[in-house]
Amino acid sequence: LRQVSDLSDFSRGHWLRELLCRGEEPSHVQSSPDGQHLLLLHKSRPPTLPRVVAFQRHSIAGADLERSWQPPQPAPVGLLFLQSPAVLGSWVLAVVWEHGRTEIWHFVVAVGWQLLQTLELCQGARARVISVCSQGASLVWCEERPPLGAHSDMSKCAFRFCVCARALEVGEQGVRLGTVRIVLHNSPEYQVLASPQHIFLVPAAAGFATTSKFLLIWHPEKAELTITAPSAGFIHSKVLHSSSESDFRKLLLGSVGLLSCFAPLDIHTSTVSNGGGLLLVSTKGSVSIVEPDGTQRHIFDLEGGPLAQGSPVQLKTFGSFLACVLAGVLYLVDQNSGRLIEKEVLSMKEMHFLESQGEESIQLLSQTGIYSFSFSKPEDSSRPEPCPVEMVFEEACRYYQRRSLSSSKLTVEKLKKGGTFQAPVVLAAILQHSLHQKQKPAQGLQDTYTKLLSTMRLELQSYMSLELLKACVVCAPESEVESYCKELVEQEVSRILQSDMDKDNLAYLNSVFASFPKAAWKATRSCLQLQQNGDGLLVARATPEVWKKVLCQPQLDEVGQNGMAPLFELICASFLRFKPKWLPSFVELTQQYVSSSWSYSSKEGLEGRVPLYKRALGVLARKNKHGEADDEMELELLLCSKRPKAVLQALHLLIRLKQWQRVVEVAEKFSKLSPLLNKEIFITLLAEFAQHRELDPYLDRLWPLCPAELSASDILTVVLQHLPHSQEDPVPFSSEGNQLTVGLLKPLLQRVVQRPNVQDEMYSDALQSTTFPPPTPPREH
Repeated sequence: LRQVSDLSDFSRGHWLRELLCRGEEPSHVQSSPDGQHLLLLHKSRPPTLPRVVAFQRHSIAGADLERSWQPPQPAPVGLLFLQSPAVLGSWVLAVVWEHGRTEIWHFVVAVGWQLLQTLELCQGARARVISVCSQGASLVWCEERPPLGAHSDMSKCAFRFCVCARALEVGEQGVRLGTVRIVLHNSPEYQVLASPQHIFLVPAAAGFATTSKFLLIWHPEKAELTITAPSAGFIHSKVLHSSSESDFRKLLLGSVGLLSCFAPLDIHTSTVSNGGGLLLVSTKGSVSIVEPDGTQRHIFDLEGGPLAQGSPVQLKTFGSFLACVLAGVLYLVDQNSGRLIEKEVLSMKEMHFLESQGEESIQLLSQTGIYSFSFSKPEDSSRPEPCPVEMVFEEACRYYQRRSLSSSKLTVEKLKKGGTFQAPVVLAAILQHSLHQKQKPAQGLQDTYTKLLSTMRLELQSYMSLELLKACVVCAPESEVESYCKELVEQEVSRILQSDMDKDNLAYLNSVFASFPKAAWKATRSCLQLQQNGDGLLVARATPEVWKKVLCQPQLDEVGQNGMAPLFELICASFLRFKPKWLPSFVELTQQYVSSSWSYSSKEGLEGRVPLYKRALGVLARKNKHGEADDEMELELLLCSKRPKAVLQALHLLIRLKQWQRVVEVAEKFSKLSPLLNKEIFITLLAEFAQHRELDPYLDRLWPLCPAELSASDILTVVLQHLPHSQEDPVPFSSEGNQLTVGLLKPLLQRVVQRPNVQDEMYSDALQSTTFPPPTPPREH
């Protein structure tokens, strides 16, 4: 960190230093695209008037830019540098005031600042600009449109803001504003932030709780608005064909129920990165980025705990690096990995980032001058440690921090120098030894590590091949990507099934199955070794550890709100998509494994929670379209479970579908499982028999299913309870021929009457005894 300027190379440098050192509120600092001009929006309180001042490097005689205003006059809300045609130079400055007045300034060498034109940005006289940004040659702003009534209820006029866009053309004849384009009307207050292709709409801190749970992203080229909640990702997107469709309440009409379950946004500071993403700093000090597609990624956590409302956080991106200044500390973080590269304690707390011409240095403005923080991108050969070794220490820090009872922060440096934690040191040494074998001669490895290396060699080879395959996917041509992805997915699924099935691994598996469904299906078949034997039955040769991971059902609080499904459900969905005929056999196979591996009351077992067939039925119910094939699949899943309730449910489904042949077949097959199920099945079919004549052709097969404990009176009771109610007077002989007659019921009653009584069988041995009744025992006096 070195000083490159003491502010003396600026025009009126002593006054610039005085402005930076004075003032109760921090000044807004902005530098021109060429770095030759510095603008300060100074909002100090009286006696010094607030003002906008421009300072020029390498001062040349000419007019200066200085604009002040006397409160309660409206203040400027934005200083924007806009690109202009080469006739007038490379850029112009737009100063946008709160009441919509826009001043266009241009700097000419040896002449100084010149006011090109003053324009009125807003159409309404009572409009008030809240925030403004520029994208290319257009201005985008959020304005407040107060209600007409002077004493209107502000709670009823909560959605009184409007987001507008307007083209600004700078030509030889002057400056011309285009027509106003309504992006969003009847909306809450938003702060607008511009990236090269998108506009982010961030809710104001004082907004309502119901509308501060999500962000909006406007895509000007597509005329599309995207709703995204950083915690849940993309929610909804809508193309705005006309201004009538840009109503805020109509935009949210289909997503109100989903948005109501989200927590309000936690935003302390927001800015746009040079890559087009939205950088957010929470009040807890967490730095994350929201991409234009609505996805969020965590980057880094600032030290120092919760941030106060008034403590400023400066953010700026330089290439792939993120620089943060908080309370006089500069953090330099790699955006891709979230790794802290440098932490520098600055001598001053008030620092402001300036535009840099290159990406190799960071320039900061302070009260004493401009400082440059230079860094060079390290080459692979000069890296002190390879990335896998760094990951080992960082993961070990997180692991030991969770187990530690101390509140002190454990860092990688403490982990290496402490000498207490030997496991990560040993693993890092083995990794470093193995990774350098192909690049250069291997360094000597301690004898105590050699035995451990021999046991880890296969794992290391698998890891190295996986990393090589990932590199091939990145560098491969488009025609070969699919084949590489199949192999990569198979290795990734196999790797996760061999590790702990935690929440992160489960979320990763969900993304793999969603992105590569066919490859994930083939990988699942390979890992479970699913195939049909010679008899056509499905068999699997997976290890018990893999089965436990496949069949585990996470708790409800472990499953995220973004639809993360357990692995068993993912596999069932793959069966339904690619091999639906195998799904009932797979469920039956898993039930056999559960019954043989876990006891019924075991906490680790599956049957203590939701049965597997019900989980498979849940996957079937979530299909978008439901057809006849799905009815057949539901029947097969119910019957393959062999549970009494499921069998009866399948029987009722077949009755509803009027498939009487299959009804009798199911009854004959499953009545043999238990006497209780046999009784339930027979009573169900007897009730159907009493109501209509569809089962008459199958009575010869139905009557043998009658349980032994049913008497003739029991049968007649069931029949009388289920006889259909006729609207007409009963007659001996119906013309329709669909009523029950005694002749149809006679064979069943004869079977029951001729059947030997159960109690007679119980006492038959006693009745046939030669000593009946038994002799009287001798009496005692």
